[in-house]
Amino acid sequence: MAVSPAVTRASVLVVEDDPSLRELYRTTLRTAGYAVVAVEDGADALRHIEQGPPAAVVLDLALPRVGGRDVQRELRSHPETRHIPIVVVSGTDMSDLDSNEYASLLMKPVAPEVLVWAVENSIRRTRARPAET
Repeated sequence: MAVSPAVTRASVLVVEDDPSLRELYRTTLRTAGYAVVAVEDGADALRHIEQGPPAAVVLDLALPRVGGRDVQRELRSHPETRHIPIVVVSGTDMSDLDSNEYASLLMKPVAPEVLVWAVENSIRRTRARPAET
């Protein structure tokens, strides 16, 4: 699957506590041309984002230490991170989520091409938006 030049080498942070899914997402996105960092929980995700915001975050909701919803709230509370698109990939109930707060809501299991599509579209939409002041 080819990635458009607009998103090639964009950085993606994968936050998934299941080691096999974390590796699957990492491999899938790297194969699609992304620079990928994968971490196992929300606390590690927030530490990584402090070092430099990624172009997108692939986020599970059910995470140890700091949950996915808390990561989302933290990112949205800061001007320097509120623009980062969040692609949720979760097996938990998402019916109470505000879909306007997330780039995509995907239910596990997710096909690799769907994950790549969601990440690519979220980055493309974010880059097409005028900068917030």
